[in-house]
Amino acid sequence: MNSDQVKGTVKDAAGKVQRKTGEAIGSTKQEVKGAAKQAEGKTQKAAGDVREQLEDDNSTDRVERDVDRKP
Repeated sequence: MNSDQVKGTVKDAAGKVQRKTGEAIGSTKQEVKGAAKQAEGKTQKAAGDVREQLEDDNSTDRVERDVDRKP
């Protein structure tokens, strides 16, 4: 798990809390801000997922190249 995945998950959770709090107190402004924070968090987590997949693919490629080189 990389930093974007962690930070994205935290922002998503914080946004959900903010959105639900806005609903509970009847504040549309807080609901909208919370939803925006959730969207930002989900986007950041998705970027982290892609980065991790690329890193995994690159490490797999290195291993395969090393195996191919051995006599």
